[in-house]
Amino acid sequence: MKEPDDQDTDEGKSERSKSDGRQSHSSRSASKSAVKEDYKSVEDTTGETFTEGEESYLGDNESYVEHLEGSSSSFQDDYVERIGKSQYMETPVPDAEEAEEEVKKKISDSFFYDYTELASMPFVTPDSNIPLDLLTLVHSFGYDCRKRANLQLLDSNMVLYVAGNQLILLNLKTKEQTYLRSSSGRGIGVIGVHPQKTYFTVAEKGVFPKIIIYEYPSLRPYRILQDGTDLAYAYVNFNCDGTLLASVGGNPDHTLTIWNWKEEQPLLRTKAFSQEVFKVTFNPEDDEQLTTSGSGHIKFWEMALTFTGLKLQGSLGRFGKTATNDIEGYMELPDGKVLSGSEWGNMLLWEGGHIKVELSRAAGKPCHQGPINQIMLDEGEVITIGSDGCVRIWDFETIDTADTIDETGLLEIEPINELQVDKNVRLFSMIKMNEIGNNFWLSQDSNGAIWKLDLSFSNITQDPECLFSFHSGAIEALAVSPLTYLMATTGLDCSVRLYDFASKTPLVQMKFKQGGTALSWVPRLVSYGGAQITAGFEDGVVRILEIYDPKGLTIFVGRKRVSDADIRLKQVFKPHTSPVTALAYDRDGEVLATGSKDQTVFFFEVERDYKPIGYITTPGPVCQLTWSTASHGGYDSGFLYHCEFPPYDKSSDITEKKDEPFDFRLLEDTEDNPITTITFSINQEMMFCGMQNGAIRVYILNKNDPSLTTMEDYWHFSMHDNNYGCIKAISTSFDDRFLVTTGADSNIFVFNIFSEFELKKVMKAKVPSPRFGIETEPIPEDIEDPKAYSIENARRKREHDKLMKEGEEIKAEKRERIEALRNQLQKLLQMNEELPKHMQFKRTDFDLDSKIRAEIDRKTANKIQRVEKELAWEKEKHQLGLMKLQNRFRDSLESDTIVVHAIQSDHKISSYRLVKPSKYSKSKRPSQSERRVSKFERFEKEGTGRKDSQRDTGGSISVPEESIIEKGKKFRPKTLSEIMVENQIEKTRKLILKAERAQLKIQQRKKEWEDMYKSKPDDDYEDPKDVQAIKEAQLYMGDFNLKTAPDYKIPEHMRINAAKKKEELGYLDSMAYAKKMHMNKCIVSLRDLKVAVIEEIQCLVQELKNIQSTLHVSKHIPIPQIPQIYPEEVPEKRFQYDEETLLAFKRQQMKNQAETAPQVEQAVSAGSAGSFFRLSSGKDGDLTARDSLSRSSKASVFNLDIPKFMEFERTDPTEVELEIMKRDEIKHLYMQQYLINRIKELIVTFDAELRLLRHQKLKLDTQMKLSDLHHVTLFQEMLLLKNFEKQENILQERVNSLDKEEQDMQWKINENLKEMEEKKNEVAKVQDQEKALYAGFQAALGENNKFANFLMKVLKKRIKRVKKKEVEGDADEDEESDESSEEESSLESDEDESGSEDEVFDDSICPTNCDMGLFELALQLREKRLDIEEALVEEKKMIDNLRKEYDTLSKKVNIVATNLNMAEEALEAYQREKQQRLNELLVVIPLKLHQIEYVVFGEIPSDLSGTLVFSNHSLGQLQKRIVQLHEENSQQQKLNKECRERRKQLTREKREMARTIQKMQETVSQLMVSKFGRVINLEALQTLSVNTTLEELKIKKLRKELSNAKEMKMWEEKIAQVRRELMMKTKEHTKKLHQMNDLCIEKKKLDSQLNILQNQQGNAFQGPRKADTVAREKVTELIHVQAERILALKEEVALLRKKGGLVLPPIHSTQENE
Repeated sequence: MKEPDDQDTDEGKSERSKSDGRQSHSSRSASKSAVKEDYKSVEDTTGETFTEGEESYLGDNESYVEHLEGSSSSFQDDYVERIGKSQYMETPVPDAEEAEEEVKKKISDSFFYDYTELASMPFVTPDSNIPLDLLTLVHSFGYDCRKRANLQLLDSNMVLYVAGNQLILLNLKTKEQTYLRSSSGRGIGVIGVHPQKTYFTVAEKGVFPKIIIYEYPSLRPYRILQDGTDLAYAYVNFNCDGTLLASVGGNPDHTLTIWNWKEEQPLLRTKAFSQEVFKVTFNPEDDEQLTTSGSGHIKFWEMALTFTGLKLQGSLGRFGKTATNDIEGYMELPDGKVLSGSEWGNMLLWEGGHIKVELSRAAGKPCHQGPINQIMLDEGEVITIGSDGCVRIWDFETIDTADTIDETGLLEIEPINELQVDKNVRLFSMIKMNEIGNNFWLSQDSNGAIWKLDLSFSNITQDPECLFSFHSGAIEALAVSPLTYLMATTGLDCSVRLYDFASKTPLVQMKFKQGGTALSWVPRLVSYGGAQITAGFEDGVVRILEIYDPKGLTIFVGRKRVSDADIRLKQVFKPHTSPVTALAYDRDGEVLATGSKDQTVFFFEVERDYKPIGYITTPGPVCQLTWSTASHGGYDSGFLYHCEFPPYDKSSDITEKKDEPFDFRLLEDTEDNPITTITFSINQEMMFCGMQNGAIRVYILNKNDPSLTTMEDYWHFSMHDNNYGCIKAISTSFDDRFLVTTGADSNIFVFNIFSEFELKKVMKAKVPSPRFGIETEPIPEDIEDPKAYSIENARRKREHDKLMKEGEEIKAEKRERIEALRNQLQKLLQMNEELPKHMQFKRTDFDLDSKIRAEIDRKTANKIQRVEKELAWEKEKHQLGLMKLQNRFRDSLESDTIVVHAIQSDHKISSYRLVKPSKYSKSKRPSQSERRVSKFERFEKEGTGRKDSQRDTGGSISVPEESIIEKGKKFRPKTLSEIMVENQIEKTRKLILKAERAQLKIQQRKKEWEDMYKSKPDDDYEDPKDVQAIKEAQLYMGDFNLKTAPDYKIPEHMRINAAKKKEELGYLDSMAYAKKMHMNKCIVSLRDLKVAVIEEIQCLVQELKNIQSTLHVSKHIPIPQIPQIYPEEVPEKRFQYDEETLLAFKRQQMKNQAETAPQVEQAVSAGSAGSFFRLSSGKDGDLTARDSLSRSSKASVFNLDIPKFMEFERTDPTEVELEIMKRDEIKHLYMQQYLINRIKELIVTFDAELRLLRHQKLKLDTQMKLSDLHHVTLFQEMLLLKNFEKQENILQERVNSLDKEEQDMQWKINENLKEMEEKKNEVAKVQDQEKALYAGFQAALGENNKFANFLMKVLKKRIKRVKKKEVEGDADEDEESDESSEEESSLESDEDESGSEDEVFDDSICPTNCDMGLFELALQLREKRLDIEEALVEEKKMIDNLRKEYDTLSKKVNIVATNLNMAEEALEAYQREKQQRLNELLVVIPLKLHQIEYVVFGEIPSDLSGTLVFSNHSLGQLQKRIVQLHEENSQQQKLNKECRERRKQLTREKREMARTIQKMQETVSQLMVSKFGRVINLEALQTLSVNTTLEELKIKKLRKELSNAKEMKMWEEKIAQVRRELMMKTKEHTKKLHQMNDLCIEKKKLDSQLNILQNQQGNAFQGPRKADTVAREKVTELIHVQAERILALKEEVALLRKKGGLVLPPIHSTQENE
């Protein structure tokens, strides 16, 4: 049978490309309909179908006609001819008419291919007797865990994965494997499964590889797709309904193809990208949209209908500010957006080809630690898996509506749930298992495992289960047991695994720190039971592993499940520093050779333990080791060599070389595919070769002729992956029944070697039994440090340490001598000090040379300075590092954890580790002020305010304030005038007060009547309280209104927003912070108490020791141990250090380093005992002991003798002393017991305080945990409210603006009404003025005035007046005439009634005998009347304008109110939606079992989703409310009955009261008539009072007279005072005149005496002296001045005697001033 496309040729392709236009559809309205028409174009045609056995029609050129006009790219030509030309069939291109009339054909749904013709077969040399089934695949132990999408699920028990050239179907229950071979023999690229699990695709590798679609569960090939790529497929994917298949190729073409796979037709094709493409998927909501991702890109595709036809148009995603990275996992969202992962673990949300937002976790943490490998949408939740081994669940709505909030483009979200699978797990892909009622997933671990995960996240969620474990990466080595069907493998995944390949069972694995590189099964000569394996690792370590059956152990301590085999570490040593590449035992099993990449071969003596012999170096890295035989073979690229060893004889020359091969053979097809490993069968009949491309080649050997020329026939078959599946190891079983291969593609294949004898049906390997006493042997310490010393390096290190030790010993001897000299010097200095001062040497005399000390000090200073300079950068660096660490970790801490321990018990209490308050607790609280006041609240506020204002204005009584002067007058006696004025004022005040009281009483009565009439209810009046109660009852009647109810209306005071929630969150944080701070303070106080207690105990212990020193030892009571302060009790001391602390830390580090070195020596010394590098027989311990003895002996030479003091003989005590001693002893015993009790009391008291505080902290811990849960809920609510905040603010702003507009308009209406009321009052006042004018004129006319009618006509005459200029500019002429005719007063109607008389009289001339004064008064009043009428017209005009404005505003208010109601309804609907979203959040409430009252048949149901969490208080209130409602109902019925009776009684009383009032009114009228003669106005009579104006004038006159009298009295007092001053001045002047007179007389006497003297002494002094003349002139001038002053005083006194005289200041002379 031929494949459908076996007849496809290049000519056919070219003809098909030409016929594309003829096969296209005539019209397409839209791209989607066009695609669907194309899908159906082949299916809907009628014609011939093919079944199995018939020849396929697809070889003709009609088969691959593209039914889409103008597809994006034509088919590519084949590079090579894959099938012979005989299979091709050339068909001429039909004409256009024939093509139109040709009946289209389609493939039958029941058509299948033959698998045996498709599957690749082994190559066997022609004309050879080698059977095709020479090797039969028995089992596969490997799994290519790093291959993309290499885990698919067909049903709940069958998984599908690729292993080299095989497709393996694994039954999860039975562990059975089914194999499907690739058709090309070049490997399988990728696999995929149909959405309905009825088909699966196998996309292969090779030249123009195929995509084979198999039907499941029959596993028959159903369809084959060709020409989709050049060399290999990278990914395939079905659309949602499974009608289309998308494939993308690998290097070099990266072709994207859309297939109609059931018809084997490519629909669209284009180049996806220039770099590697990882994945292609359809949009689950739209088949016309696809997405591809790969190396450094993501691309969005759409099937677009252009004028040239349907094409694939791709849009490359632009990363923008985000770093370009490889995208492994992504997911299409229903609205067209794409959510992808990134290399650093964050999620990227793409929209329109750009990154809309980057999603991360809180505090900048990535969503995953490493790349996100897969993103899925399951049941409304987004699932991500990452290389960090975590599965995280995210909220879809949060991601779908995510948007940037700042310039960073980052949005922080938190996962709903997460699952950490295990340590060292790297999840690569995941697929859901279709199990009803469960949420199980299978996951591919790129570290070599298949996991079963339970993502239900409930209380019964199962832990992750590892179903299968495999090697991860290349398998480096293989070893097969020489006794049984056991094999061991190792790889760079750091594991050694053991398999039973006969029973197809993996037995056990052992993990190490480094990867394995070499394996060798220890020969039977060494381990007779075949129970040991030698393994080499990449760090140069060789480990001897022992295999045993644990079931054979005699004792099982704590073992629950015993495995079939176990591995135990027997010995470990490190001979190399690079990876171990080869292990080989000699033929006798006495020597083990190990080779490495470090170019050394190390030899070990094999006894009970492996002892190192020595090593040799090689020219290059060691690849393989084989002990010499007579001859050996080798291979390289394309050749086999046969070489000969020199004979093994003592007499032969070992230096003789025989390197050249004596035989070689060229191998076929191995130039580019060399042999990588060779092994021979046990019977030497076959040679098995492992190839670089993963193929196995088997040569049949001739026993009689060992030459290479006879190796002609071979068997060749590709098993491992052809690209990266190089065979690393190949080996046969001990009986040549099985062949095992391991490759770099992580696969392990076990083959059955063809044999003429039938094998046993059931075979199983026998695991060696454990040695006797193996369970008691200690496991040797493993070498885990890759930097550990090798054997040679350890030997060198010991030699180096020995040399260093000898040097240190020499230094120690020198130091001891120096120390002895120093001691001698100190002794001399001490002796020098003991000498008399005059005999003492100076300190400088002991210096041999002062320059030496100065030089030493200088060098030391220079060294210190140099070291400081050298370490300056390091010092600055570490200081900066320390500062950054403090800023990062310590400065943010408010208080660190303090753990206080009890003294006697194990109790302890720890404080809270608090950071500084968060931003939420510091945030302000603006949310309360932002809330809009509701209409009801505003109405209540306005009502209460209005009432308060009315109450204030109504109840306020104006009391005149007293002035300060009047207050001061109260304390002075009143004069007669004041008493008179006060009496007059009091009399007038009483009269006025009496009238005012009467008037106030009348007004109060009127107001009471008005209030009473106003309070009179209408017939349909209802009490507002009753209305409100009815409204509340209607609102809350029925069931308790829950927030989850769909009709729940959120009250305004309960509406919440992000700001309020943030405030609530901050309040919660601040409360928790305050409580924790308080507890921390208590704990710190407790710590301080402990410190004080310890200090007191120390003092008491010291006192106790002093007391016990005086007591006998037998009477001592054990001293309690002093408690200690633990380091964790004073954490602040960890940051306090000084130089001693640093030096101690340095000494500790040096000590730790010194301790690690001997451990390495001890680990190596055990294996070096048998080496030819022997050490000296001396022991280090003996040397150390001798050294210490010698040092102590040398040091003892310089010790000084200590003088012995003389002892005095003691005498016996007297009786008094004995009595005193007894008293002291009793006192000390009492004090001893008291101190012990005091110490115990302190300890017990402290422990009690600690336990009490610990109990309080446990309660606080519970509260804090609950607050943390509440914090999580509040934070989730805040995030949700932030999403609603934007739209809510818009709606709220609209409501606020409309509400403000309504308030403004209402205020305008109120102002308008107030103004109208004021205008009406003014109109009434003007009308009253007009009436008063007429009444006053009528009174002026008097009675019986014959000119009254004439003067009244003059007054009422209508005349036209010239308006004022101000009025002319504003008034309207048309309105004047209308208003003048309309606004006439009622009194002007008389003028109209007079008729024609208006035209007769002349008002300009006063008639004779008419009073001229009355005539002029009439003219004046007429002008005033006209002014009043004009003002009245203006006021009424303004009232009309105000009424129009009021109507306009009322209409606008109604419109605004309607819009406001609509906006409030929209806001209420949005609030309801927000509340529903808040209700969806999960809230954690811890409950106890007794709190759950929802039980079914006495048990708590498993499903509590229908329950309601309700507080006991609220539930009790509801139950009480039921009783209250029954009581209220009965009370209301009783009250209703009483009210009806009361109404009837009030109606009767009302009728009786009306009759009584009528009778009383008649009686009052009769009394008025009988007393006054007529009915008078009692109110006017009562309010009649005195003439207040006259009384006020009288009081004013009296006050003026009193003030004038007071002023006269004041001036008289002033005059008397001035007179007294004048008299005093006059007396003073007279006194001075008398003095002057006395002086003048004395002067005359002196002059006469002088004259006598002058006359007596001579004539020289006879003339008048100048000084006397000057003195005389001064006195004369003084007399004149005083005379002038006297005159001035007299004039002033005369002026003061006159009333109103002006007093001038006295005139001072210049001389007087001087």
